[in-house]
Amino acid sequence: MLPEGTAKAGQGAVPGLAGACRGSRPGLTPGPHTHRLFALEPDLLPLFQYNYSQFSSPEDCLSSPEFLDHIRKVMIVIDAAVTNVEDLSSLEEYLVSLGRKHRIVGVKLSSFSTVGESLLYMLEKCLGPAFTPATWAAWSQLYGTVVQAMSRGWDSE
Repeated sequence: MLPEGTAKAGQGAVPGLAGACRGSRPGLTPGPHTHRLFALEPDLLPLFQYNYSQFSSPEDCLSSPEFLDHIRKVMIVIDAAVTNVEDLSSLEEYLVSLGRKHRIVGVKLSSFSTVGESLLYMLEKCLGPAFTPATWAAWSQLYGTVVQAMSRGWDSE
């Protein structure tokens, strides 16, 4: 799903991405397109437990205030990556720590591919015809860079 040769966040700038990602950054908000995550990987649903209660369906999870808050936090990280795309090394420590937190709660590294596919699907739905192959490539590379930094959270400790 993600392109080979994705840069490490610690390597600094990701050439050519700034304009492509900033120019295509829609108002990313949860909506019907967020169902895609659980359609692609139903095993993710049990990871979203709030107050020790498990959701009986993706719809219950997707409409819960806690899940909507989680989506808001994901969008903050994505926005930070877009804002700092020319110096992703400034986010390295935060992203490694975020990866560590995801590992601790049981997220599999392989699930980030599903999340990336869901993000690209959401962007495609939000942007419509403006979601060009170049836009897809830029967002794939940016997301891949974020995931590579987060994956170092699996290696630490």
